[in-house]
Amino acid sequence: MSDQFKIMVLTSIFISALVTANIIAGVKIVCLWGFTVPAGFIAYALTFPITDITSEVYGEKVSRYIVWSGLIANFFMLALIYTGLLMPSLTKGMQELYVRAFTPVSRIVLASTVAYVVSQHHDIWSFLTWRKLTNGKWLWLRNNASTIVSQLIDTVIFITIAFYGTIPIQALITMIFSHWLLKTIVALCDTPLVYLGVYFVRRGSKECSRELSL
Repeated sequence: MSDQFKIMVLTSIFISALVTANIIAGVKIVCLWGFTVPAGFIAYALTFPITDITSEVYGEKVSRYIVWSGLIANFFMLALIYTGLLMPSLTKGMQELYVRAFTPVSRIVLASTVAYVVSQHHDIWSFLTWRKLTNGKWLWLRNNASTIVSQLIDTVIFITIAFYGTIPIQALITMIFSHWLLKTIVALCDTPLVYLGVYFVRRGSKECSRELSL
């Protein structure tokens, strides 16, 4: 199995998780372990181990390529959603349902986009920095250290931009802490997934430099 094919698979999983998270986040709110979060929470959390796996095996260039591909896919998804919004509906009820389900609030979109770009690039930088500091050892440490901090950055940026001024400051801080705590639990649980991903991606790989020309 070629490196190009493996990168294609990882990119596909990353983009699928990202787009799915953004679509279902505004449709359903769930309660997990006492925390109230958007239904897209788990899907978005899967994007971080993907960039950790690619950073470990292929390096910074490929990881940033995947992150920017996800951003482009997200904008394209929004364009298609708005195109569907402009199409004439068979009934008024269908149009109202479409608007409720798929039309995101502009402030939420801005918050999600800014948080995504900043946190994902920080995750790549942090993971590779920890890799240098540990001389390529302790994958569990750099995986969790980079993801937990990146998830904190993502949570602070998203909730602040999305909800600042609409709820009390204390409630805002509580929301940030509770969301980040749940994300931390998920980050700790995805460590075996990162080990498995690195193992399978490295199998049969002919790439030694960890930097691939795309």
